[in-house]
This record gives sequence, structure tokens and C-alpha cells, in this order.
Amino acid sequence: MNNSDYNKAENAVNKTEDNLQNATDNVKWKINDLADKAREFIKEKKDNNEDVNENDWFDKVKSNFSEAWDDVKDKASEAWEKTKDAAEDVKAEWNKKTN
Repeated sequence: MNNSDYNKAENAVNKTEDNLQNATDNVKWKINDLADKAREFIKEKKDNNEDVNENDWFDKVKSNFSEAWDDVKDKASEAWEKTKDAAEDVKAEWNKKTN
């Protein structure tokens, strides 16, 4: 296997890492933002003369993180397939050269 083949495999792994990092960076609500979101939620409920309770807040947070998880899972799956395909290409090249 020559350096070009190794470089292809390494680039595929790096791209996978970048895709996963981008997916996590794009999470709709980052942990640090939750306190602000909670204050907004409480204010909105009070402004609408609605009862404020923790379970409603948790439902809202759970829904948001569920959507974010789906986004991360899609990116991770895409990265897995691309890396797997690149690894199979490298393996095929190696087999051609050694047979």
C-alpha cells in the first residue's frame, strides 16, 4: 500500500471527524443556553397567564434534544458510510497490487 492509499484513508477519517464535529456544533440548544431558554419559557408562560411547571419545560427540552440527536445521528451515519467506502476502496487497491 503506498502513501496515496494511506492518505485517502486518513482523509476519509478526518472528514468523518469534521462531519461529527459540525453536527455537534450545530445542536440547536447548547447546554450553556438552557438557563436562558428556561427563563424565556417561564416568562412566556407568565405573560400568557399559564401555569409554569417543570414537566412542561422538560418536554420542550426533550423535544429539542430529540431533534438535535436525529441531526447528529444522520451526520454520523453519513460519515460512517463515507469512511467505510473509502476503507473498502483502499482495501481493493491493496488487493489489486498484491494479487
